[in-house]
Amino acid sequence: MIYPELHAASAFSFLEGASLPEDLVERAANLGLPAVALVDRNTLSGAPRFFKAAKAAGIKALVGAEVVLEEAVSYQLSAISPKKTTGNPRQAPVERTGPLGIVPDPPPPGTPLPRLTLLVENQMGYRNLCRLLTEAARHHPKGQARASWPQVQAHVEGLHCLTGGVEGLVTQRLIHHGLDRARRTLENLHRLFPNRLTVELQRHGLREEEHRNRALIDLGRSLRLPVVAAGGVRYAGRKNKDLADVMACIREGVTLDSAGRLLDAQRERHLKAPEEMHRVFADIPRAIGGAADLAERLDFTLDDLGYHFPDYPLPPGESLNSYLRAVTWAAARCRFRPLTARAQTQLEKELTLIEKLNLAGYFLIVWDIVRFCRREKILAQGRGSAANSAVCYALSITAVDPVKMELLFERFLSEERGEWPDIDLDLPSGPQREKVIQHVYSRYGPHGAAMTANVITYRDRSASREVGKAIGFSLEQVDRISKRLGGHASREFDEGARHFDTELRALGFDPEARRVRHFKRLWHEIHHMPRHLGQHSGGMVIAQGRLDEVVPLEPAAMEGRTIIQWDKDDCADLGLIKVDLLGLGMLAAIEDSIPMIRSHEGIDLDLAHLPPDDPETYAMIRRADTAGVFQIESRAQMASLPRNRPECFYDLVVQVAIIRPGPIAGKMT
Repeated sequence: MIYPELHAASAFSFLEGASLPEDLVERAANLGLPAVALVDRNTLSGAPRFFKAAKAAGIKALVGAEVVLEEAVSYQLSAISPKKTTGNPRQAPVERTGPLGIVPDPPPPGTPLPRLTLLVENQMGYRNLCRLLTEAARHHPKGQARASWPQVQAHVEGLHCLTGGVEGLVTQRLIHHGLDRARRTLENLHRLFPNRLTVELQRHGLREEEHRNRALIDLGRSLRLPVVAAGGVRYAGRKNKDLADVMACIREGVTLDSAGRLLDAQRERHLKAPEEMHRVFADIPRAIGGAADLAERLDFTLDDLGYHFPDYPLPPGESLNSYLRAVTWAAARCRFRPLTARAQTQLEKELTLIEKLNLAGYFLIVWDIVRFCRREKILAQGRGSAANSAVCYALSITAVDPVKMELLFERFLSEERGEWPDIDLDLPSGPQREKVIQHVYSRYGPHGAAMTANVITYRDRSASREVGKAIGFSLEQVDRISKRLGGHASREFDEGARHFDTELRALGFDPEARRVRHFKRLWHEIHHMPRHLGQHSGGMVIAQGRLDEVVPLEPAAMEGRTIIQWDKDDCADLGLIKVDLLGLGMLAAIEDSIPMIRSHEGIDLDLAHLPPDDPETYAMIRRADTAGVFQIESRAQMASLPRNRPECFYDLVVQVAIIRPGPIAGKMT
């Protein structure tokens, strides 16, 4: 038996889905589903993780989204109806007949806005979906994106529309406005999505849902529309329903005791095996077959993004490789003092590899940003493994001579690693850094550059507060428990350093009480679930052409910035190239100090040619007199410096490598 799931949402449908994309894939693989469509609300944030996990599991990852519509859409829909109307459509009489001829109730206050479920058929459809989600987010508060009808009409090519579940536009018209309004809505969608509209049926064991299904089947039959079965999935397994209920309470600002019908009545919105779906839709076998046919028709995956890094504007007669060679050798004669045979050999080796890996454009783009900084007298300093590159040093991207310091270039770039180099630029915190960021936006256009996202997840304190309130603890109890369990409680519980029950008893809770047991379980389950998208500290993605055709963009909280819906790991997995423009407070202090030294000491300081072995400097380091010295100012560094007693630059390389989160978390120290 074959059944693909065409309507599944993850925890990236913030506070609606209750499973991570990887958990959905794991469950789908165990059930033997050949394909699953991830359709999160107004976002593709979970799509890269879903695609990566599905690819490893041998499952076809279909791309789509639930697009929330503006409230006025119902009236704009009537504008494209062939029926003539006069007067204000809000005042026009409406036939109010429900699915079975019953007069429906009016929409209660707070009724969610209707949605369109859109699946991507091809690359053009993906571009249109990204642009539609970008347009829907623009000019709306964070988390309240919604699309107008003209925006939908402008981006329908390559997209397949499902009527959706209870949140769908047609079903909402059916519930709140009656059969005739639902019919007109479906007819309008049919004209907008010719041969790309399908009636979606969901069955969760609810009588009113079955009434709606019967009406939808009749409406679809009148237009000869195909039907598909779908699960309307919001979580991977039946057991995840409790977390879904807590998230619904967080979303609505209520407790489990008072939520009532805000919670789903059954535990049915989970992934189901093909055998179970065949049994559920035994009376409508064509709905199962229709789902398989549609999944086969949708042939787009995230392998087909079509992303291209920008081309650097070249002088006539130059190629990217020849121009990089020209500017590198011209700069090297001034930068290396002297330009030794060894330095020339290293430069030639690096340039040859850069050409072989087709990375010349990337180096030129970063060099272009550094040149802007120099023109504007902004101190820019490359950090990390880029300092191992003689080409980066020649182009003034970094200020450490890697030849003289005997640094290993392969740590920065090698053919075997098969990945793009990572050049991070430190900039002075504050207005100077913002000037550079706005320069990148200006150079590549509002649709060609954006900051990467940072996925904010539930951690110890936020999990304690939100789950505690949803469970029904008093505000005073929630405050006490969030303070006690904040910080690193979950890690300490895992390591056995602290015990959950002991902490709860200390707070006056009975760990065996039913409500408290519920809290403990859900506190663990909600950890690492996405809360919302934040902004990465400095990562910027730039593209040749429109970045918003590769990934949806949305306004950042900071004015004048936009972010993509993917984080840095998603970008790396899908081949999107980012440049990190990081703010460093100490660099701002150094930037202010250089002209002061010139003015008071008469010394024109060049950071690229500081003496690397100054005895007084290393004596201060061995005394741990390093407050404000980047990388060796932490308490852990200052505690170990007098013991390790670094005497040369390479000793500092070892020192910094030891006291870092990566080695410590990996138990390498």
